[in-house]
Amino acid sequence: MVHLNEPADNTGAFGNLLAGSARTFRPARSGEAVAGAPARRWRQRYTTRLAVSDSVVVSAVCGAVALTAAEGEPAPLATGLVLALFWLTLLVVYRTRSPQCIGVGAREYKRVIDTSCVALGWVAALAVVGGAPGLRRYLLVAFPLGVAGLLAERWLWRHWLVRAQARGHALSQVLIVGEPHDINYVVNQLEKKCGPAYKVVGVVLDHGDHTLLGPTTVPTYRGMDAMAGAVAESGADAVVVAGHLEGGHRAIRDLGWRLEESGTEFILVSSLTNVAGPRIRMRPVEGLPLMHVELPNFDGGHHLVKRAMDIGLSALALVALLPVFAVLALLIKADSPGPVFFVQDRVGRHGRTFRMFKFRSMGVDAESRKDGLRGSNEAAGPLFKMENDPRVTKVGTWMRKHSLDELPQFLNVLLGNMSMVGPRPPLPDETSVYEGSTFRRLYIKPGVTGLWQVNGRSLLTWEESVRLDLYYVDNWSVTGDLMIMWRTFKVMINPVGAF
Repeated sequence: MVHLNEPADNTGAFGNLLAGSARTFRPARSGEAVAGAPARRWRQRYTTRLAVSDSVVVSAVCGAVALTAAEGEPAPLATGLVLALFWLTLLVVYRTRSPQCIGVGAREYKRVIDTSCVALGWVAALAVVGGAPGLRRYLLVAFPLGVAGLLAERWLWRHWLVRAQARGHALSQVLIVGEPHDINYVVNQLEKKCGPAYKVVGVVLDHGDHTLLGPTTVPTYRGMDAMAGAVAESGADAVVVAGHLEGGHRAIRDLGWRLEESGTEFILVSSLTNVAGPRIRMRPVEGLPLMHVELPNFDGGHHLVKRAMDIGLSALALVALLPVFAVLALLIKADSPGPVFFVQDRVGRHGRTFRMFKFRSMGVDAESRKDGLRGSNEAAGPLFKMENDPRVTKVGTWMRKHSLDELPQFLNVLLGNMSMVGPRPPLPDETSVYEGSTFRRLYIKPGVTGLWQVNGRSLLTWEESVRLDLYYVDNWSVTGDLMIMWRTFKVMINPVGAF
C-alpha cells in the first residue's frame, strides 16, 4: 500500500463528498480531537522505545570494543562514542523507525541491515585512508555484534507489539473504501499478511447501489456522501482506498483534502499488487507523480550473492545435520523395508530436469499406487496430496509434518540444482499442464523452502500457490530470503498445512 503524506498532490477518486462545493478545507486546529490521535500516540511511544533500545545496543557494542582497546591506542572511548553517534544518526537518516515499515514485513529489518552496511562502509574507508588500526576491531567485532543485537531487539519489540495488538491495543483502525471485489481483496490480504496490525472498522461502498460479496461483521456505508459520517462513527485513524473509484482522479484529491480536517491517514492500494516495494521508485514531477517500476533481473551480481549464500549455508547444514541424518536413516530402516533415500525427477530452472533427494517417507510401492488414489486427491490444481495418505509410513508421518524428509535437499543446493529459497520444485507432469505466466516459476532455481512453505502449504489453492511463487520470482532479495528461512524454522516447529 502507498501511504500519501501530501494528499493534495495525488490523484484518484472521491466524488461529491461535501455538503456544498464551496466548502473550505482546513487542517484540524491545535487541541481539536482527531480520529488518528490514538494511533499517532502509540506509534510515537513505540518509536521512542525503539530509539532507546537502538541506542543501548549500539552504545554497548561500541563501548565494549573501546574498553578492550590495546594499551597505547589514542582516545578509544572518544572513538567509540563518535562511531556510536554516527551509526545512530544513520539509523535516523535512513528512516529505520518509520511508521510505514515498523511492525509488519521484512522492510524494517532490511533497513537496519542496509543502514548498518552503509556505516560499515564509511568506517572501512576511513580505516584504509586514515590508517587507523583501532578501527579494524570495530569492523570485525562491533558491527557484526551490533547488527545481530539490533535485529534481535527489533524482533523482540515486534513480538511485544503483536501481543499488544492481539489484546486490542496499538492497532491501526482502518476504513476501506472501494468497489465490492476490491474491498474483499484488501480485507483478506490485511487479515492474512498483517495479522492484527490493521483492524477494519468499516467499509464504504463507492456507489450506493453496490453490494458486498458475502457477509460482513463491520458497519457498511453506501455512497461516498457517507464518508464524513463513516470516519466519525467508526473512529478510523486511516482510510484505505481499495482500487479505482467511480469519481476518478479528482475524487482522491478531494478525499485527501477532506481527511486533512480529521487528521486521518490516507492510504492508496497500488494496482501493482505483485510488485515489492524495493522495485518501486517515486519521482515527483509537478502535477504528475511518476511511479518507476524496476524490471525483474534473473542474472547478475545479486544472483552471485544468492549462489554464494546457498553454497555456504547448504555446506554448513550438511555438516551440522550429519547426526540427525544418521538417526533418521536408522528410524526409516527400522520402520519399513526399502532404501533410506527417495530420489525423484523434478523440474528446475529453465525447465531442466534434475534428481531431487528426500528421505523416504512412503512405502517402496508408493508410485505404483498413486494412480489408484487420484480420486481421493485433496490438493488443488495439478498437485497430488492426501492428508491421510495410506502410502505414508509411521516414521514418514511425523517427518513430513515437520519437513524433516526434505533435509537431503541441501545436497541439491550444494550441487546447484536448487537454492535455499525459491519456488516449490514441480514434478514433470505438473509442468506439462502449465499455462501462460505459470512458466515464470521456472525462471529461477526451485528452493528447499519458499513462500509456499511458510504460507499454508497444502492448504493453499492452486491459484494462490502460483501467485506466491510468481511474486517471489519477480521480487526476491537476500534479506527476504533470510526472513523466509527464519519463518521456515517456526513452521517446522508449529507446522501448518504439512502432510
